[in-house]
Amino acid sequence: QVQLVESGGGLVQAGDSLSLSCAASGLTFTSCNTAWFRQAPGKEREFVAAIGWSGGNGIYADSVKGRFTISRDNAKKMVTLQMNSLKPEDTAVYYCAADRNYGFLFRNKAQYDYWGQGTQVTVSS
Repeated sequence: QVQLVESGGGLVQAGDSLSLSCAASGLTFTSCNTAWFRQAPGKEREFVAAIGWSGGNGIYADSVKGRFTISRDNAKKMVTLQMNSLKPEDTAVYYCAADRNYGFLFRNKAQYDYWGQGTQVTVSS
């Protein structure tokens, strides 16, 4: 059974930093691209960042570029999202996702096969 379990969410103030983690099990992690998405109340789930199966540079939504960094540790089967200079508009439930097709790195949520349950991030002004 595939599981993606997010952790690290919480309540912070604007300008603070937060690190989210996603622990994967039940899948061939090194064959999967991985990503973070987020969903604010009343809004669609949106792409945040993605990283390929071998690691390296990720791709980012314009709204988080320069503030967020995605990374992964294949030995630990973990994906991390380091979030700096947080803004109130970053408030959302953050989801980890995995794509079994490790070719192209997608921004489209429909391309991802597995999802975590989400972790809440709230940024106060």
